[in-house]
Amino acid sequence: MKRSLATGLLLGAALMPLLQGCLPMVAAGASGGALAAFDRRSLGTQTDDETIEWKASARVNEKPWENVHANFTSYGRKVLISGEVPSEQVKMEIETIVTGVQQVQGIYNELGVGPVSSFSTRSNDSYITTRVKSHFVDSGKFNAIHVKVVTEAGVVYLMGLVTQREADAAIQVARTTSDVRKVVTLFEIISDARARELDVSLPKAGPPAPPATGGG
Repeated sequence: MKRSLATGLLLGAALMPLLQGCLPMVAAGASGGALAAFDRRSLGTQTDDETIEWKASARVNEKPWENVHANFTSYGRKVLISGEVPSEQVKMEIETIVTGVQQVQGIYNELGVGPVSSFSTRSNDSYITTRVKSHFVDSGKFNAIHVKVVTEAGVVYLMGLVTQREADAAIQVARTTSDVRKVVTLFEIISDARARELDVSLPKAGPPAPPATGGG
């Protein structure tokens, strides 16, 4: 039961970018709210991360650059910048812009200098991300909700608040997923005791209701 629920939540979240335009408000409310309840980040941190992402994207997109494909993923107020840019200068300028966003506490600048990736490459990256998340659930070695997965050009980035055991398990699963070229870990390692403090147990099903009795 727990694994089925986790699988549904994760796959729903992974498919969210593909469902834009198809009942976006309903999908976002159902998937986002459920995942937030089990996230090890505080609600305030989750809110900051979402705000950082859209502010970073908005500020970078204000610039009249060409041949720039940049994605911003914030976890614990630390931002992964991934994608492709035409030069080292643009790469550093984007990092400077993101660093200036309020609440940002760290930057992982993984922008590659080269041609912008194709639509087919990005579609394959989304598929890899979905497969990695699904394999996390299938492995049963840790709660997959605690690991954020980002894929760029076949390189898988792993983020999250995890124990060393969880990190090792996630790395092993990601590395053995087909089409993954490389795994980059950006975890914040916490103790087992801290993990237990942060975790929220999935609600247990209550006892079945007694059968209704007919009157008269």
